[in-house]
Amino acid sequence: MTTSAAPARIPREIWVLIAAAFVIAIGFGLITPVLPQYAQSFGVGATASSIVVSAFAFFRLVFAPGGGKLIAALGERPVYLIGLVIVALSTGATAFADSYWQLLLFRSLGGIGSTMFTVSAVALIVRLAPPSIRGRVSSAYGSAFLLGGIGGPVMGGLLGNLGLRVPFLVYAVALLIAAAIVGMLIRPEALRPAADAPVRDVFTMRDGLQDSAYRAALGSAVANGWANFGVRNAILPLFAASVVGSAPWVAGAALAVFAAGNAVGLTFSGRRSDRVGRKPFIIGGLVVSGLATLVTGWAGSLTLLLLVSVIAGLGAGTLNPAQQASLADVIGHERNGGPAIAAVQMAADLGSIIGPIVAGVLVDRGSYPLAFGLTGLITLAAALPWLRARETLHRPA
Repeated sequence: MTTSAAPARIPREIWVLIAAAFVIAIGFGLITPVLPQYAQSFGVGATASSIVVSAFAFFRLVFAPGGGKLIAALGERPVYLIGLVIVALSTGATAFADSYWQLLLFRSLGGIGSTMFTVSAVALIVRLAPPSIRGRVSSAYGSAFLLGGIGGPVMGGLLGNLGLRVPFLVYAVALLIAAAIVGMLIRPEALRPAADAPVRDVFTMRDGLQDSAYRAALGSAVANGWANFGVRNAILPLFAASVVGSAPWVAGAALAVFAAGNAVGLTFSGRRSDRVGRKPFIIGGLVVSGLATLVTGWAGSLTLLLLVSVIAGLGAGTLNPAQQASLADVIGHERNGGPAIAAVQMAADLGSIIGPIVAGVLVDRGSYPLAFGLTGLITLAAALPWLRARETLHRPA
């Protein structure tokens, strides 16, 4: 008998989710650099265009508890597929919006589908990932999003030159492709538990709040949503257009190098957090991302903008797989963590809602350095609870 076990392998179902994530990310990256300018084409300012981004996150936030209940009633796979189709239809409708209010409505409805497939995917990964490679699985899943995000913004900027509505149509098609991939390659029977499998306990947010790592994760989720999903997507394209260059490809390039840095950080952090621990990468990622975001508002040239964007991406990429693996450590694969996962997702969406609105107001009434400076400070502050949180990685004696 050998004393060492073979390294755990990533399950086939997770690889399917990774492939779908790549397709989704390319599509999302297409619309990111043009969405704020598309909103402003209806004659609104920075605050109103930021609200379009925040409204998507707001509907994700509001519907997250309902999405968790749907997962419990229908299962992860059907909710995932329905969510993708909803976002596809709402995105296609966005391309034909005749007014700012129609644009706001269609993007808001897309948030409902988005939370459905996002929470379903994370619940599946927490459930299916072998405990010894949780960081590696989180890194692989995150890398798929980021690799798609590298090409997506550049393609979106170029497609924006053909018309600001074109990227939305392409994104809708990409979402339908992702739904087809999951529908064909993840069969319902693959997710059906064995007849003799024990009934899994439900791990709720209240349970999670008893754990210092879960509490810290809620705070860093808010900061990450505020900075990297909210302000970066809503304000950075406007900053690039007004300070660096008005062509859509400038904003696309800044978002692409952020994604590239993010992908490098994911690769660096994923496997190492399975050996070293989660906390060093979470804290380090928050500090690097926060400092780079803080100085973004003073990047007055394309070179400086690309430099601080790639550094911020490195920090965010270092943070994310370690934090997701820590969350999986806290929940454990033997429990149903849907409610707790939904709460963390809601925290990130809360940051995505508040961040762009606050930053938009600061831009309209103050300056870009003020908006990015506050965002960076919030990200740095999120590292403080992790200094006292427990290390979740279990090391065999």
